[in-house]
Amino acid sequence: MAELTNDISRTAELVVSGSRLVTPQGVRAGHVLIAAGRVLAVSDTDTAPPFAKRIDAGDAYVLPGLIDSHVHFRTPGLTHKEDWEHGGRAAVAGGVTTVLDMPNTVPPTLTEQALRQKAALVDGRTLVDYGFHLGVDPERPELLASLDPAAARSAKIFMAGHHTAPTVLREPAQLQKAFAAAAEGGVQLVLHAEDDSLFALLDGWWGEPGSYAEYEARRPRSGGIVAVAKVIELVRRHGTKAHILHLSSREEADLVCAAQNAGLPVTFEVTGHHLSFTDEDTHRLGARTRLSPAIRSRADQDRLWEAVWAGQPAAIGSDHAPHTVEEKTRGVRQSPPGLPGVQELAVAVWTGMRRRWPGEHPDRAAERLVRLLGSGPADLFGLTGKGRIEAGSDADLAFLRPDDTWMLSAADVRSKCGWSAYEGWTMAARVTRTLRAGRVVWDAEDGTFGEPDGRWLTPADKHRGL
Repeated sequence: MAELTNDISRTAELVVSGSRLVTPQGVRAGHVLIAAGRVLAVSDTDTAPPFAKRIDAGDAYVLPGLIDSHVHFRTPGLTHKEDWEHGGRAAVAGGVTTVLDMPNTVPPTLTEQALRQKAALVDGRTLVDYGFHLGVDPERPELLASLDPAAARSAKIFMAGHHTAPTVLREPAQLQKAFAAAAEGGVQLVLHAEDDSLFALLDGWWGEPGSYAEYEARRPRSGGIVAVAKVIELVRRHGTKAHILHLSSREEADLVCAAQNAGLPVTFEVTGHHLSFTDEDTHRLGARTRLSPAIRSRADQDRLWEAVWAGQPAAIGSDHAPHTVEEKTRGVRQSPPGLPGVQELAVAVWTGMRRRWPGEHPDRAAERLVRLLGSGPADLFGLTGKGRIEAGSDADLAFLRPDDTWMLSAADVRSKCGWSAYEGWTMAARVTRTLRAGRVVWDAEDGTFGEPDGRWLTPADKHRGL
């Protein structure tokens, strides 16, 4: 094995060295040997040839390039809010090198042809590697049974609608067909699990929210609880794999954990926003933290953090969904839900962990961050070569410098929308450098980016061996 390692090391083009490499075996000192965009080896010693380039990460944590499996980069049709150029910059500035994009664009991405057209629009324009969630057409949910795995790794169902989510599966027959077809086609479903008919019923009685003080109560937890219960029953009936997005309440978390305990293939995501803000912030900040599902109480936030501690979520996502300042400052009924978050995600979650559990060794926090933003989503969505620093993986790396406190301002925001709900937050760490495929795509020291040559990751891709 030593001879093989030496043979491999002689081909290394780049060596990243550090005292805190976050690997599947734990945090360790060492050297990551890289060639042709892949990790050759993780070694105790630097055995690369003298001509290899070297980067010293010092005492920063060297994470695998992070994965955000829930972004809205708004192409096509909504690029006044965001585009792949700006979204990619925001991502890599936050240590994210791979994203999965949502289908609620204009027009919505409901067919394999539309997915390929979207990929053509993205090609050559972004710093991140990417995949897509197909949208489920309410009129033709049976198409999931024959979905080409080369086009999409998963399909998104909206069980409730809002300003930028017009394609909603409201009827029980539609959901039955979708779950049955997804099971037949082996398709992973991802779901916005709130019950639209329940909200319509309440709106008919109360009226829509008229102020942000009542926003959470008018989009109540009951909508999510009812929808999650429906999802669990459909999974039980059809055996479909289901991943519930942006889970917001303690009851929903308990339901999914109980379903998992019963052996059902149900997983869930929490978002950085639901971990970072409460309904009190929405009272104070208004549209800045208007989300769908709504941000809920401190008790709900505490339960989501308990889930993070216990390793219950399959992933943390940003639900990066920018809108312009003009759109967000409309009246309560007209302002769309959503906020940017891909850039802030890792540092906000790190900051939350360090403040909630100040006595925890930071290595444990780094390992948790990598599982929820690396290996977890990589395994869930079949992202071969992503989410781990090990031989054969893509040479995607992010340097996270702990205890580097800084205050986020609008000037730091790389998203096209130009604002952040986290403005004024004091962060407890900073992403100082990001590499994708062995090349620097973000350097905080001089504020520069690399080449926008991110690639479309299709499930049919075969990861080449060394």
